[in-house]
Amino acid sequence: MPLPDRASQTLDFAGRWSNERNPQRRDIATGVWVRDSYEGRSGHNFTISEIALTESTNFSSGEAWAISLAWSGNSKFMVERIWDRTQSIGASEILLPGEVILKPGESYQAPALLAAYSSAGLDGVSERFHSHIRGRTLHPKRARPLTLNMWEAIYFDHDATKIKAIAEVAAEIGVERLVLDDGWFGARRSDHAGLGDWIVNKKVWPNGFTAIISDIHERGMEFGLWFEGEMVNPDSDLYRAHPDWVLNTGGHSENNWRHELVLDLTNAAAFSHVLEQVSAVLTEFPIDYIKWDHNRVVVDASNNLQAAVRNQTLAIYRLFSELKKRHPKLEIESCASGGGRVDLGVIDYVDRFWVSDNNDALERQRNQRWTGQIIPPELLGTHIGPTPGHQTGRSLSLSFRATTALFGHAGIEWDISKISNSDKAALKTWAAYYKANRDLLHTGKSIRIDYADENAYLYGVIDKKRERAIFSFAQLAPTTAVHPAQLTFRDLNPDKNYQVKAVYPAGAPLYMLIEPPTWLTGVTLSGAVLMEIGLPAPILAPENALLIEINQSN
Repeated sequence: MPLPDRASQTLDFAGRWSNERNPQRRDIATGVWVRDSYEGRSGHNFTISEIALTESTNFSSGEAWAISLAWSGNSKFMVERIWDRTQSIGASEILLPGEVILKPGESYQAPALLAAYSSAGLDGVSERFHSHIRGRTLHPKRARPLTLNMWEAIYFDHDATKIKAIAEVAAEIGVERLVLDDGWFGARRSDHAGLGDWIVNKKVWPNGFTAIISDIHERGMEFGLWFEGEMVNPDSDLYRAHPDWVLNTGGHSENNWRHELVLDLTNAAAFSHVLEQVSAVLTEFPIDYIKWDHNRVVVDASNNLQAAVRNQTLAIYRLFSELKKRHPKLEIESCASGGGRVDLGVIDYVDRFWVSDNNDALERQRNQRWTGQIIPPELLGTHIGPTPGHQTGRSLSLSFRATTALFGHAGIEWDISKISNSDKAALKTWAAYYKANRDLLHTGKSIRIDYADENAYLYGVIDKKRERAIFSFAQLAPTTAVHPAQLTFRDLNPDKNYQVKAVYPAGAPLYMLIEPPTWLTGVTLSGAVLMEIGLPAPILAPENALLIEINQSN
């Protein structure tokens, strides 16, 4: 697509496992800037969007031209300026040599390219993508359940007594969905064995899931289960019976990664095996939700010596589609070692994305900020992790972790059977706050303020009538000035008055040794004042966040 001369910069995203979607902005120069991914999935280093913009474009103002690709396989995004200064932006699927060979009369259907223009900055781009995604007939309609995933609580230590203890506290807090992660099937007592054998391990679960699901349902919660159906361990009954069912390149040795090989879903028999075994589990037990993982890069992806990434990608789309056809109430979460498959291709087959395996709230502030550039918050799994965090070892307050997790499809990833009574009480009030406000959080317009201090974020959501808003002021690192920059807001009605106050659903943040401003207890000001003059910012200790409610006065 052509770009005007005034588009002088590009913005895209880079990353790795547990550190996805870091923004990188650069000047457009003569030549071709290419961001490609050969992972056989979109990948942790995948740029979910390529955005051209003017030098002055920020969150609230300036022009931006954004594209995204509806595809989960190999891909390429590019921006090009040639010798006569002509500029263009584009994206495509990457086809490996010989991957698509058309016979006479056949055609190739390229993945859809989605494009948006904004004259209202990067938030204008977000608004257009969010509006498009929310307008789909298959977009989740019911309230997003507060979810507890048990991976970081138990890992492979599946013990019914332990899980019941977690379920008991979860129900008391107000959790609405409990998800059992890896370790329930085949010989899966570690990540070395069992993938491909989607049959309940009778040594771990001698009576199957009936009793534990019944207990969870009786406590008013849904039950979810983990799968990784695209992979197989060499140490599995499936591989021993069908070693020819993996993607390979013929005479070369099979590429083992994380003790896994990639199951060839372009093979009809392998596809049927996964579909029927997964569907059988979903039929035998009342399972409401599955977390579907994809824990390795797809390399040497060949079927009968023909490159197979494209057909493998289409196969997982068909598999998800068939599972939902057979189980109409089923919801699916897309996980790929965290945020390795977050894209506008698989979005039409899933109901939630796991944003990152990194639950450290400080890292999640940045990750969620930029994943939300394209994906609306109700589709982003945002959990309160344990402290210290299992990925970074950093200790963070529950208040900060809870405020960070609020702005998405909220949940918990923590052994709550061991928490203190005070933490339990805080989680309970936080859960109630999430439920009371998730309609606003999941339908409102996302706003990121161009805050004057790079050490803090100010962001939130506002409803369509501009009557209600919730903002977070997050102090990521110490402020460099004696007084932080004023808190100014956007998109309020300048002629209406608003009541503004701080709220503490999971406890108050930590302030520096200076008395916080009096407006925190409540003040009424016009929209014009709040947008043009703003409020004095409290001096928060680093790694703390304040939640601010703004409600139009009668």
